Amino acid sequence: MFCGFNPAVSAAALKSMREKIRDLNIRRRTHVTMAEIARQINPILRGWNEYYGRYTLSALDSIFLYVNQTLHAWMMRKFKRFKGHKARTWLFLEKLNRERADLFVHWQYDRRRRRA
Repeated sequence: MFCGFNPAVSAAALKSMREKIRDLNIRRRTHVTMAEIARQINPILRGWNEYYGRYTLSALDSIFLYVNQTLHAWMMRKFKRFKGHKARTWLFLEKLNRERADLFVHWQYDRRRRRA
């Protein structure tokens, strides 16, 4: 009989991570710039990556997606040209991810993983 262990993020830890992102209230803070949001959220994401992502970075995919969804909602509120245009906002966010991958830490991790 084989008993294996896969070190990954538990469901409870993912829930608390989403709650931490939600408590930052990024979606409603339209008076700040994206650089200020990055400055606030990057240390948190870097810490989670160092702790949980050491063995399986893919375990953090759902939280990285949640951060992108939060940025998407923030952009739709902040910029009039994106209001009501979900697809256009996602395309712009993906373009920003390609051009300015250094802005958010989780974009850098995603890029490194694709190269490997």
